[in-house]
Amino acid sequence: MNRIGFGTDIHRLVAGRPLVIGGVTIESDLGADGHSDADVLMHAATDAVLGALALGDIGSYFPNEEERWRNAESSQFLRYAVGLIKEKGYSLANLDSVIDLERPKLRPHIDAMRTNLAEAMGIDIERVSVKAKTGEAVDSVGERRAVRAQAIVLVVREHK
Repeated sequence: MNRIGFGTDIHRLVAGRPLVIGGVTIESDLGADGHSDADVLMHAATDAVLGALALGDIGSYFPNEEERWRNAESSQFLRYAVGLIKEKGYSLANLDSVIDLERPKLRPHIDAMRTNLAEAMGIDIERVSVKAKTGEAVDSVGERRAVRAQAIVLVVREHK
């Protein structure tokens, strides 16, 4: 049996915080505001993995109220979620994702993001897609007030 999971995340952009997306720190005058490293792509991927087996969302496992997650590297959240998928007898087939950010341009960082996601999920980079879009000067993304990411994963039952 195959299952699909979808995840999304959005963070306000503020001065004085780093901009971390897909495990890559990107030079920017604005960074994502959040309790952990506020990596929208890792958060969306984590929610997609958890959603594939109806295991809740990232906040159920890594609540903002817990001090131990302050400034935490979000790849550990994704690794944990992938571990749950494996415990349930599934494996990840692929991930497709989109990041919405007006600027800076993300194209120079896409391959590093794919590498980081693939490593965190324990899959080949050929099964990881990351796309970047601008907000076309519309809504909170286009006005540089937010960064958003969406991810979808396919998980497949392991044959034994």
